[in-house]
Amino acid sequence: MTALLHNLEQQTLVCLRTVTEPNPAGLATYIKLGGYGQLKRIVTEKLKPTDIISQVKLSGLRGRGGAGFPTGLKWSFMPRYFDGIKYLVCNTDEGEPGTFKDRDIIRYNPHQLIEGMAIAAYTLGARVGYNYIHGEIWQDYEIFEAALAEARKAGFIGENLFGTDFSFDLYAVHGYGAYICGEETALIESIEGKKGQPRFKPPFPASYGVFGKPTTVNNTESFTSIPWILQHGGQAFQELGVANSGGSKIFSVSGHVEKPGNYEVKMGTPFTELLEMAGGIWKGRKLKAVIPGGPSTAVMPAEAIMGANMDYDSLSKAGSSLGAGSVIVMDETTCMVKALKRLSYFFYEESCGQCTPCREGTGWLYRVIKRIVDGQGRMEDLDLLTDVSGNISGRTICALGDAAATPVLSFIKHFRPEFEYYIQHGKSMVDGK
Repeated sequence: MTALLHNLEQQTLVCLRTVTEPNPAGLATYIKLGGYGQLKRIVTEKLKPTDIISQVKLSGLRGRGGAGFPTGLKWSFMPRYFDGIKYLVCNTDEGEPGTFKDRDIIRYNPHQLIEGMAIAAYTLGARVGYNYIHGEIWQDYEIFEAALAEARKAGFIGENLFGTDFSFDLYAVHGYGAYICGEETALIESIEGKKGQPRFKPPFPASYGVFGKPTTVNNTESFTSIPWILQHGGQAFQELGVANSGGSKIFSVSGHVEKPGNYEVKMGTPFTELLEMAGGIWKGRKLKAVIPGGPSTAVMPAEAIMGANMDYDSLSKAGSSLGAGSVIVMDETTCMVKALKRLSYFFYEESCGQCTPCREGTGWLYRVIKRIVDGQGRMEDLDLLTDVSGNISGRTICALGDAAATPVLSFIKHFRPEFEYYIQHGKSMVDGK
């Protein structure tokens, strides 16, 4: 087991509620906790899809992959009376640094994800579903495949579920480790066997998705929340969190903390409490900065994050965003110039190259920052970085361009003296190298 097991008594376990069991990923464990009960009830009692969507809307569940779009509203976009096959897709392609929550859902609670997808399929009229799993977590892919086999054998997915006319086939798709395939249309292209590159929108997946058919794409954590919502009611889920940020949320805490790992807590939990659960800053050092939602969200200095709560509105007001809940903690020994170099290299390497501003711009950002780290920086490079970032943002098909620009702009904004010192002295203000 991993750091998930730290301070479980302080967590609000919804998506990870099986982790305390001896065999958390097993079908018997999930059934013991009431698993697949909501699917059976919904299918056999023939609940109205509109009623299910109403509960999801009431829950305040927002997409847990980073965008934060209301899940119930997204479900309502699926054409109800489309004459043909419709698809459902789960996005488990988490490839951003610091993001590792979805793989632990697969590792510890795959059956709740399967049930959530089956409920969504019934609600949306989808006949086939795919779970697209990041290519660098093969062991977790195998765990999910084993769970699928258990669910099929037990009659929870497949033909004529519970003796009704509802059928749902679910398949795992193994990706190849491309970060760009976390973007929903690039993921769809990859499922179709094509190069994973984003599509122009519109048309949106709800009208033209997998194989040109209506498709709904949600994150792993979003689907996994559905059985709990239907069991306890949308209002109960909403009340776990705060206004505009319903439910619990898994935060992947990494970096300079004593107990890195995944922590599932109520939305709106103060950052200070989350940091305390993760053991605080390691080695007795001081907090310097935090990236609260993954590298595609703005970095926050210690004084800004310490007064913030972990929800959409609070972090937005504080100058960043919740993203996927990937909390990267940096202590006082961190050189922000070198940290930005690592992040910029990631976005440069992971750009699919389809859009010129992103393909060329991410390369410029990385090379200019590398030039500074190599001791050859010029003071005008800081304005150049800002200018290039502005020429990338809002000018690409998908959000990777914006994601690459965000850390550059926020690092320079909050830690400009470190960059100026590096340029003037050819070495870091922090470590002297």
